[in-house]
Amino acid sequence: MRSISTATALAVLFSSAALAVGTAGPAAADSAKVLPVSQVGEVVVDGVHRRVFVSDPKQGRIVVTDYAGTVLATLGQLPGVEGLALNAASDRLYAAVPGSDAVVAFDPATATESGRFPTGEDTDPSTLAVVGDTVWFGYGAAGDGDIGSVDMSGAEPVVTLDQAEASGWYRAPLLAAPQGASGKLAAADRDTSPGALRVYDVTSGEAVQTAAAGASGRIADAAFTADGGAIVTATPGGTHSIWKTEDLSQTGSYETGAHYANSVAVASDGAVVAGTSSWYDPDLHVFLPGNGNPVRRYDFPNTGTHSGADTLAEGALAWEPSGSRLFAVSGNSQGVYSLRTFENATKSLPSITLTAPSTAARGKALTVKGRIGGTVALPAGTQLTVTRSDLENPAGRALAPVKTDAAGGFSFPDTPAVGGKVTYKVSFAGNASHAAAVSSTSVEVSRAVVSLTLNQNGTVVSQGTDVRFTARLGNSYKNRVVEIWTDPYGGDAPKRLVKKGTVNTKGELSVLVDMTRDTTITAVFAGDARYAPKSVKSTAYARVNISTAVARHYKTGKIGSTVHHYFRKNTAPLFTTSMGYYPGRHQKFQVQVYYQGAWYDSGSEYFALASNGKSAVSLQAPGQSGIRARVRSSYIDPTSGDSANYTTHGAWKYLYFTN
Repeated sequence: MRSISTATALAVLFSSAALAVGTAGPAAADSAKVLPVSQVGEVVVDGVHRRVFVSDPKQGRIVVTDYAGTVLATLGQLPGVEGLALNAASDRLYAAVPGSDAVVAFDPATATESGRFPTGEDTDPSTLAVVGDTVWFGYGAAGDGDIGSVDMSGAEPVVTLDQAEASGWYRAPLLAAPQGASGKLAAADRDTSPGALRVYDVTSGEAVQTAAAGASGRIADAAFTADGGAIVTATPGGTHSIWKTEDLSQTGSYETGAHYANSVAVASDGAVVAGTSSWYDPDLHVFLPGNGNPVRRYDFPNTGTHSGADTLAEGALAWEPSGSRLFAVSGNSQGVYSLRTFENATKSLPSITLTAPSTAARGKALTVKGRIGGTVALPAGTQLTVTRSDLENPAGRALAPVKTDAAGGFSFPDTPAVGGKVTYKVSFAGNASHAAAVSSTSVEVSRAVVSLTLNQNGTVVSQGTDVRFTARLGNSYKNRVVEIWTDPYGGDAPKRLVKKGTVNTKGELSVLVDMTRDTTITAVFAGDARYAPKSVKSTAYARVNISTAVARHYKTGKIGSTVHHYFRKNTAPLFTTSMGYYPGRHQKFQVQVYYQGAWYDSGSEYFALASNGKSAVSLQAPGQSGIRARVRSSYIDPTSGDSANYTTHGAWKYLYFTN
């Protein structure tokens, strides 16, 4: 008994089918632009002015771009600038500038500085969060971390330090505030492991701790859920944990399958993007509220020189307020950072798989089958559009739409009337929860064999002769055009189209070719909707024009019926051969002597032609009389140095030596 493996069985099953897998169309709208930054502190998106702000602590500046990543402005002289935060009205952008011991305000619309609020000598503010009219900042060097505030509600801003002195922060903690007026503030330890997580009530203007917990490691990023009821943290070496705001009890996590959670951001509709630093795995994982399976994953490309792909910068994620557009900053192995914009990031990305016969007979029915699936299933009855493109309808022709079954499957029949490559495209337009998707598959539909002939194959003519080549096309459907190509022998003359036209009523198309060298002629019929393409070849050959001039003889005369050149026995005859020139070409010079009624070879040698096609050869004087000889020059393919012409022998020149 013999068995067949599963893989082999599947290969046999689909050996006669064409398989196609499609992806969503909107992915093409995603974009990436290189950012002029050396380091990434924080990313903030202004939905009112459609701006993205990226802080660069190393260069001490903030880069302002539009949603496509085009740089609009650069805000400089901000040493060590890191934390960024927008107020609720999007009319003030705040930046924590440790090198200036200040919180600096900017007008987002004009990208100009609008205020500077000193926080005290050596406070080094580096993180920010805005709650109502108060800007909260994490400050302090190693061993001296704390939380401060700038109250903007009065006539003059009021700076207050030591708001969380009892918490014992090692260094300036990471801060996060929920959307809306909740009066909550979260702080996380991003410098020590295990890291601390705290929640404060800041309603009164003072930070009153209400809950505390310890994480498994340092906390790289943190964000409140949209309703403020939970906090999501990213712990490098761990995962994205979910903590209940009320008591910081851990209620779950977002599993990404990766090993280095380094960023998190929450959209206004509750969608969560969990970011990981992953060289060889997806970098972004988008979760919808109440769903533990990601609706979307993004894997950054490799724009560097190492084997690993680009990775997500720590904490470099942000959602467009009130939108599904997602922004991320990635870095490559060369230290180059890019702003990546993802459209419709909260929509499931369906994929369409199609199967169809790889070949089919024209005029016979065939069936195309498929399935649409993704991270979020589509309901039964989802309508898909179908188009068919072929030789007569290259732009496509709509077929009847199809609807999916409960498993996302569908099928449709078709009877192609046109031969050649027939492509079926199935499209899903997308909806509120799914991105658009498209897929296509092709079937090679049979076509009849056309009759196409070309004359003159094997013809041998003298160099320079015009030869008429005639292609004859038999019955076809609509196309009656034939192309005729010439391909002369030799590497210096490329193949070229010499004639293209409609055949006459006899089905013929002719062309005159100047046969300077051996040439392959090809007639080509491109095919049509019912007849397959075809080409035929004919090779004709051109002899070389050879002539030999004789010099130094004293007369000519006949011996028998043959003209001889008479030479004195001590005279060396001179022969000048003219031959069609080709680079590197040599003539073969041959000598024969007549003895006792027969001609015998006396020797031969190849001599190079000059660029004018001439070659002069002097034959040594025999020194005795009564000798009859003959000489000739020849071109021999390929021993004369090339294969551009047909082997050609020149005429014999006869000699007689006397006293």
